[in-house]
Amino acid sequence: MNTVLECKNLNKQYGKKTALKNIDLQIPAGSIVGLLGPNGSGKTTLLKLAAGLLKPSSGEIVCCGYKPGVESKELVAYQPDKVYLNDWMNVDQLIKMMMDFYPNFNKDKALDMLKRLNIEPGERLKTMSKGTKEKVQLILTMSRDVNLYILDEPIGGVDPAARDYILNTIINNYKEDATVIISTHLINDVESVLNHIIFLKQGNVVRQGDVDDIREETGMSIDALFREEFKC
Repeated sequence: MNTVLECKNLNKQYGKKTALKNIDLQIPAGSIVGLLGPNGSGKTTLLKLAAGLLKPSSGEIVCCGYKPGVESKELVAYQPDKVYLNDWMNVDQLIKMMMDFYPNFNKDKALDMLKRLNIEPGERLKTMSKGTKEKVQLILTMSRDVNLYILDEPIGGVDPAARDYILNTIINNYKEDATVIISTHLINDVESVLNHIIFLKQGNVVRQGDVDDIREETGMSIDALFREEFKC
């Protein structure tokens, strides 16, 4: 199995608080992966480590064949769980900024997706709704031609109709051999597109594997299994 992300005995602490504990996992290339767990389970920390925004306290993480750093960042597109774009900028300025930062940014792909959303290149972010801003941010992320897309809660703050659009955008706009990691707690909305899952609970991996294998083994949907695993 070709792996795009591998963790060995990975730990991350913030002072006395342990966010991730002895994480061992392998994420296969060419898959759509659900990183699933309740709020505070360590999902965002793991994604930031993979994106090279945090350093491990101990252990090892390898992303696209590299320890997170300059080399891996050329091969990884990361979208945080909050809109980070400047409100004063218009869409065309954002596209130019992305082209300046990332040689692998595909302008034609971005313009095509924006056209399908009826978003004009001259439109400023400050005139957009929160959901539209999140769609623009996702388009910019998915318009990079990379090996790994890391999306932290891409559907958490939008309405159900927008979720469908976002998931379709993800499915239809990544390279066939690339991997997409989607962090979310809205399992029912994403289950149909996932082929690999990781359950995180209090900083520990409590389940991981192929979605079809897990369904067959447990006789449960991923959503039902999640509710059982994380019930209060």
